[in-house]
Amino acid sequence: MRNKVKRYAMLFDLRKCIGCNACAVACKSENNVPLGVWRSWVKKVEKGHYPHSKEFFLPIVCNNCENPICVTVCPVGASIKRSDGIIYIDPHRCIGCRYCMAACPYGVRYINPKLNIAEKCYWCHHRVDAGLKPACVLACPTGAIMFGDLNDPESDISKTMAKNAVQVIKPEMGTKPHTFYIDLDIDTVEAKQMEEE
Repeated sequence: MRNKVKRYAMLFDLRKCIGCNACAVACKSENNVPLGVWRSWVKKVEKGHYPHSKEFFLPIVCNNCENPICVTVCPVGASIKRSDGIIYIDPHRCIGCRYCMAACPYGVRYINPKLNIAEKCYWCHHRVDAGLKPACVLACPTGAIMFGDLNDPESDISKTMAKNAVQVIKPEMGTKPHTFYIDLDIDTVEAKQMEEE
């Protein structure tokens, strides 16, 4: 029987990711993110030595954790966890103190240079509330990104996770991230980003 309370999650199938950055560009456009900052990005890491080197890609978004440290440290209650698990920042409450940025183990928050408040990926909750998928999901040309309700066993994301081993970034932090990865490479998580040419 389907649980009526939704619990959203995002899943990246890294076997399909080609590092094209379509997700990051779609996010920036959809959310009017200023130049110089990003709500999401694709980390690129090269492993091995020429001619046997290989690129690995790791899309990074907010994990919208089950136990979000960012919510507990906010002194003005601007970081809010919705009943469906999406965490958003109330722009009218945020004072730009950066406590949430310092507390986040994933480094996914930034200060909007125009508004001087903290911002992050919130899985396009304005789209989700309208029954649409996040912009990054629609933009991905290979279908590497899935989004849906984990409390619905019939959802595509639930079915895919039931058939594949999934991992999260930094599980030791105890935040219980709800951004999952298939074929996550720990070396890519810990390695430094490749320098762009």
